Amino acid sequence: MFVRPGVLAVLALVTALATATHAQAPADAISVALARNVDGPSRYLVGPIGLTASGRGITALEPTVPALATQPRIVIVGGLDGSPDGTRAVLDLLTWRFAPGTETKNRARWQVAAVPCALPDRCQPIAAGSTAAAGARPSALPIVPPTFPPDKGFYDAAEFREARFLWRWTAMLGPDLVIDVRSGPTLVWQSNSLARDRVAASAAAPPDSFVGALGMGAPSGLAPVPALQVSGPPAQVTRALRTLLEGAGATVPSPMNRVLTARQSRPPLDLARMLAARYPANPAMSYIPALSWSGALRLSAVTGDPQYRERAVAQMTPFLSGEKPAIAEPYLLTSLAGHQAFFDLAESDGNAAADALARRAADFILDGQSDGAIRFATSWTDDMFMATSVLARAAKRTGEAKYAAAVARLLTSYAERLQREDRVFIHAQSGPHAWGRGNGFAAFGLMEALTYLPPSWPARAQVLDSFRRLMNGMRRHQAPDGAWHQVIDEPGTYREFTATAMIVAAMARGVRLGWLDASFQNVVDHGWRAVLARVSETGELVDVCAGTGAGQNATREYYLNRPALFGADDRGGAMALTAALEMQALTGAK
Repeated sequence: MFVRPGVLAVLALVTALATATHAQAPADAISVALARNVDGPSRYLVGPIGLTASGRGITALEPTVPALATQPRIVIVGGLDGSPDGTRAVLDLLTWRFAPGTETKNRARWQVAAVPCALPDRCQPIAAGSTAAAGARPSALPIVPPTFPPDKGFYDAAEFREARFLWRWTAMLGPDLVIDVRSGPTLVWQSNSLARDRVAASAAAPPDSFVGALGMGAPSGLAPVPALQVSGPPAQVTRALRTLLEGAGATVPSPMNRVLTARQSRPPLDLARMLAARYPANPAMSYIPALSWSGALRLSAVTGDPQYRERAVAQMTPFLSGEKPAIAEPYLLTSLAGHQAFFDLAESDGNAAADALARRAADFILDGQSDGAIRFATSWTDDMFMATSVLARAAKRTGEAKYAAAVARLLTSYAERLQREDRVFIHAQSGPHAWGRGNGFAAFGLMEALTYLPPSWPARAQVLDSFRRLMNGMRRHQAPDGAWHQVIDEPGTYREFTATAMIVAAMARGVRLGWLDASFQNVVDHGWRAVLARVSETGELVDVCAGTGAGQNATREYYLNRPALFGADDRGGAMALTAALEMQALTGAK
């Protein structure tokens, strides 16, 4: 978990640095150094932004609030060359940045984010009992530093996962300047083309270096950013950086900053319009297209623009006409959940064919089960949404108690088995880990039941309590940038898109309908900014977890290393559309 930092107690920091070995400094010094927060109780957090192959966290200091309009955000990275000298220079710079008597003017001049040691398996020994993979000990690490931009896999890459985490984290911060701090015999500056005028006589950085790549491409779908690399003895590097940063107030917003700011300024309906026009790209009877279809129906109702509804109905028509089978083998709840959109179509315009099709699916899920159990259950949190999305709507449309009773049995029994004391859900008893989207499915299932079933529903109080506990658990695990993690309670795992969008959607509806108090508003707003940052101007998405089951191989490492998809994705698009519509409903923005 990220921890609240505080003022750099200079004496404590100097003592820590003086007594710690180079191997200990990154882990010990940054946590000791930020023991009290000079910038207020919630402006910075300290914690891991990624995990090495050995399981060690990559520690970072990260701001939790946007920089002021006149205040450049500067990212400082040490240790990419595997040397502890760069790490020491970064920590010395942080000491100066937060030292009593200087913090006010430094804070006004620039906002800092820092990774003192980007390759912690080199900076620190692997602890006894860690889950280090074979060959991942420091002695086995490649001597050649990683190249950028990273390719051939991402957070699950065979080597230099650190480069992937650093690349994405840097881009999602939208910095105005990035500085790569390394070791060397003499002071040497390198720069990319955007930063060439920042330091006199700086050499051109290699295009495949961190600094060079940041100036050449579009990391994470964003624009380039000026970047510098400085190497030399730690004391000289620290002095040079102080001189540079004392003039940083003149820094203009970087192209990356401008693009990210524009993304995060988009009104919810603007994002919804773009997503509804693009997703789903592959219509099928599944919960994924159904979320987009339901969103499109809702968007047309809100805006009065029929094009979104027409597109959705056109994609749904082959199932309505029987051209494509709506209920087909293999029977899966993920497929049957697609019928939620047909209930929504029937609700919106009385479409009799859609109503009949959706009711048939609801009955097929129950199929006369005398104990009220649902068929095709996996015992994963996925079921909480897949079945409830159809059965809760069936209960509202028909008034028949059997559907509401099945929802009650499903949600309460799953909460009893899968919701932990800390309020977070594990994915399944066979996968006892807090998978991000698994918690999103639990949130959506509880949310749908509370939305469609009446106040008189006997299980309402129990389900509402489970929902509130889950939302309280979620806000304890929100990352500094507002996102939620691939594994909710493992902050070193990547910041995953669908979990973030789903939690934002559920929390926003909870605030709007009075299930949650107003203290959640800031959590929702922070999460929404994280969603916006990860949706490009044409609908490409950043870090959507691949499909994930809780089978026999669902170990902790299985969840930690699930592939992260980058680009167009129907699942992520559907979740983002749902979040956008909930934000619009919460804010009332048109």
